[in-house]
Amino acid sequence: MSDTASPQPTAPDTATGYEPTGRTVPTRSRERASYDREVVHSILDEAYVCHLGFVRDGAPVVLPTLFGRIGDRLYVHGSTGSRPLREAGRTDPGLLVCLTVTHVDGLVLARSAFHHSINYRSVVVHGVAHTVTDPEERRTALDAIVDHVVPGRSADSRPADEKELAATAVIRLDLREVSAKIRTGGPNDEARDLALPHWAGVVPLARGYETPLPADDLDPAIGVPDYITEL
Repeated sequence: MSDTASPQPTAPDTATGYEPTGRTVPTRSRERASYDREVVHSILDEAYVCHLGFVRDGAPVVLPTLFGRIGDRLYVHGSTGSRPLREAGRTDPGLLVCLTVTHVDGLVLARSAFHHSINYRSVVVHGVAHTVTDPEERRTALDAIVDHVVPGRSADSRPADEKELAATAVIRLDLREVSAKIRTGGPNDEARDLALPHWAGVVPLARGYETPLPADDLDPAIGVPDYITEL
């Protein structure tokens, strides 16, 4: 599928954005790229799951996982037995990774199969991941990961104890080599196809939440917290 409909280009501004590099400048549809910090942060903050890519034993591996952001730094957590998290601590200067998130905002249906597309917002981060060993930073990072999913939740739950912390690894990835890419708008049909008898347009997608379901063993006197209803 291919299309050329695009938002207006976002010019890099090193005062408020990230410096483009050879790895963050797209080879196609460059006008869709943005290096603005606020744009990048907003896309990251709205995502629940990131995909962490790295090379293991000479082969590429991509893992879905939770993450959190504090300023220009991302934190990813997992088991201490996880291969990438172990390798991030063993290798020097760290583990080369590529982290991505994507939101699908609409299905773009064109009159021709070739011009079908999606409206999306994505972020790609390149860098070196490092294991977090400082106890205070690890606790702060884990709180950020919990609050990334549901803001305010870390203060309304029991913090990890020493045994749980010992079983949990955290890696950090600085936002330095990073870009966003965004597609909006309708289909970009060829002029010769405009008279074809096929429906064309956009089917918007939106994230939603249903009524929270309490745990079977929850005390009935404990109501749904405000930070959950505010979702």
